[in-house]
Order: sequence, then C-alpha cells, then structure tokens
Amino acid sequence: MEFQSYAEIHARVKALPAADRLAEAAARARDAELTKPAGSLARLEQCVFHLAGWQGRPKPRLDKVHILIFAGNHGIAARGVSAFPAEVTAQMVANFERGGAAINQLAKLHGAALSVTALDLDRPTRDFTLTAAMTEEECLAAINAGAAAVPERSDLVIVGEMGIGNTTVAAAIAAALFGGGVAEWVGAGTGVAGAALTSKLSAVEVGIARHAGALDDPLAILQALGGRELAAIFGAVLAARLRSISVLLDGFVTAAAAAVLARLAPGGLDHCLTGHVSAERGHRRLLDRLGQQPLLDLGMRLGEGSGAAVALGLLKAAVACHDGMSTFAEASVSNRNGN
Repeated sequence: MEFQSYAEIHARVKALPAADRLAEAAARARDAELTKPAGSLARLEQCVFHLAGWQGRPKPRLDKVHILIFAGNHGIAARGVSAFPAEVTAQMVANFERGGAAINQLAKLHGAALSVTALDLDRPTRDFTLTAAMTEEECLAAINAGAAAVPERSDLVIVGEMGIGNTTVAAAIAAALFGGGVAEWVGAGTGVAGAALTSKLSAVEVGIARHAGALDDPLAILQALGGRELAAIFGAVLAARLRSISVLLDGFVTAAAAAVLARLAPGGLDHCLTGHVSAERGHRRLLDRLGQQPLLDLGMRLGEGSGAAVALGLLKAAVACHDGMSTFAEASVSNRNGN
C-alpha cells in the first residue's frame, strides 16, 4: 500500500471501511448466553465486540498480534526540549534489536511479533520553529513506511515510537489540531523541568505561530510540525483501517499521530482502542477530544508501545473468556429467565 500524494490520502479517507456489524451482533448474542450476569465483564465485553467487528468473526482471536515501533529524530531536540540527547534514539533502536528494552519483554510475554522501523535517524527533521519539519515528499515517504509495516492480515496491531523530542512534536500537533493553550498540551516528557520545560513551551508556541497558514489541513500540520515516526504511525493507522485491522494505541505520541486521521475523517479512529493514559500532561485531554477511553491508567510514560502491550493482557483475558466460557445451556445452569 503506497500513497502518491496528499490528495490521494484525502480521497481514500472519504470511504473508510466499517466494522462487520453482523459479526459484532453475533458476538453480542453469544455473550448474552454465557454463564454470567449480563454486562458483568463490563469493558472486557466491549473490547470483544470491537475485535469481533473488525476481525469479522463472532469469536475474535489474538493469535497474530503485531507490535510496530517507529523511530525518528527531530531538529527541535537541539533546543534542549528533552532530558536526553538525540543520540539516544539510535541507541535505543539498537537496544530494541538486541531484545533489551521493556517492549521486547512484553512482546515475548504475549507471543507478539515485534518490528522496529528506523526512519533516517542520521537525518533529523528540521527545527519547526524555523521552517516546516518535513517537505511533502519526506512526509509522504514516512507515511508510506508506516503503511508498508502493516501486515496484510493481523488480529491486532499495536503502534509505538521512539524519538528524543517527540513529546514536543506531539504537543505541537495536538495544539494545532484542537486548539487551546499550549501549556495544556506540553508536559515533562522525559522529565524536563525549569528552563528546559520553558524552552519546550516556547518552541511549541513559536512553531504554531510560524505555521498558522497550515492549520486548516491535518496533513499540512503533520508535515509542518511532525516527525518521521509520527507520520509513519499515521500511515500505519490509516493502512490498518483500510485493511479492517484493529489498532491498539499507546501513549501521547501515538495518539497525536493518530489524531491526524481523526481530523481528516469523522470516525477515522473507530478501529482503534487505547491501551492506557500516560502521565504526559496532554494525553488525557487528547483522548477526551478523540472519544477514546483508555483501558489502563498506571501513570506510565515510557513509550515504545509499552502501555499498549501491557493492556494487551486485558484484551487476551477478554477474548479467552468469550471463547472458552460455557453457555447456560452447555453448563446446565439456569439463566436469568429460569430456563
């Protein structure tokens, strides 16, 4: 799957596939017959119905889960907006490849396939306070790299990221897409405070003011203020939707990238669930704007797809109950109607 232009993306999002409502209805019908009070598994039941609709089967499965991590470097990092130097991005990619990061352990725990796509780490995006972070060609290349990482078939895709400075980028995108004071979107990221946090706030304010003329097109916002890994996440989320694959979002950065699709098309994120709400200041606010309810609230702020991978355990629990529980008839248990 490859997009040749922004115009093609705008055209494709006008006819996004919907969930299979018959499969979802069948999953609801089975749930009603399982040996439990109606609604007693609460959010777990809703997750099953979501997965059934996007997988097109009444009894969803999570045998083939793909965790897609995208990494990019940012020109804005030179302004001291992170507690870590930009070299850490490449170092962490190497750590992923060696199997030494948190996400590696979580992928192994759940038997999920993990892939890491490093996007021109030796060529950071430009400082968005001075000029657009990417050209249209660079942004499209990153979008297409994300789309290419999505398998033809998957029970679930998890998206994650690595990129020093990318919470600054995410805050800028969120503020540009949804408005509000910059201070409502900018958080501590890797743990910045004092002068570094002031620099982060200033960078986002200057960037949004400089690119005010681009704020009427979500793709132009992504190009002007974004990063290659965020563009790739957007591409992956869009490709997954076009293939009717459900996506489990991670933290603030993945939500900001996915928000571009939400602004391009009403209901654009209907195929998405959100694994957790992070400790990053703007994440809960952004999820509210996206109509996404996180599965977990653990105060995590690592990135890498780690919060979503932890939440994968909840989805597996939901699917196991729906698949393995007996119906009232099978267990010879009287239902609420006494039958």
